Amino acid sequence: MILLLSAVAFASGIEPRCIGENPVPYYEQVQVDFLQNYIALAGTLSPIHGPIPHAPGTGAVGLDLNVIPPLTCARRFALNASKTEKTNKMPVLPRPRVTMALPLWGDWIGFAGFAYVPPLQVAGQRSTIVSGEVGVGLPLSDALQVGGRVHTTAMKTIADAASAIDPDAEPADDLYLANTYGLDVMVARPIGGITPYAALGITDVSTYFWVGDDGVMSNNMHPYFGPVASLGTDGLIGNVRWGAELYAAPGGHSRPDRSFPNEVGFGGYGHLYTGRIRVAFELGAPDKGSVEP
Repeated sequence: MILLLSAVAFASGIEPRCIGENPVPYYEQVQVDFLQNYIALAGTLSPIHGPIPHAPGTGAVGLDLNVIPPLTCARRFALNASKTEKTNKMPVLPRPRVTMALPLWGDWIGFAGFAYVPPLQVAGQRSTIVSGEVGVGLPLSDALQVGGRVHTTAMKTIADAASAIDPDAEPADDLYLANTYGLDVMVARPIGGITPYAALGITDVSTYFWVGDDGVMSNNMHPYFGPVASLGTDGLIGNVRWGAELYAAPGGHSRPDRSFPNEVGFGGYGHLYTGRIRVAFELGAPDKGSVEP
């Protein structure tokens, strides 16, 4: 996670295996916007649980593991294709997370979650990620649950992320900020001790990137605003809560600048397909007469 934003230029500018693979046509703004959106999407707080994550009055504390797929050479070119950014250093984003289910409110079960990555200094870089969610679930029967949730994430990284063009220049810290907001609707079908679920929603991304060595502010002209989907399963083995999920952000709407050709495509400004895992310890005893997730 700390190295997620690392973008170290090679002395030759372009990584040897990427020579001759620069995208054609090449749009500088599209490349910059895609990279900023990709980092933000990798840090979104997806469910990794069903519409009713716990029995009312109980919760769990544990760790999420967000897989960060490596980017191809074509997606890592920058500065008019004169260099490649080294973005593939961190394969997994680990994030401590707490979730809880509230006491019954009629037939509805509310829930909330909080995740936090502290600003630890690692390899000259410092990142902070704060996420939260609130939602409700409704058991329609023993075999069907529905629900919805809203979620948000704020990210901040201070690091020498975009290395200077001159390899002999002194390192200078850059600043990357990202915020995501989303709304999901969810459905699940409990089977025995597991709960397969699906979530479909929409997520908005906003980013800011300031380059320290030259003071340039890199505007995201095409922030991601588009669909997201999750398909997964969660369950409980003893006191261990687990979840596994496939997460997709297939493409974003181009806004506010529509000046680029249509051939750039619906997903040209950001997309992500990945997997996410959760392992946690269940806390508390279910209320009498509560609904099991």
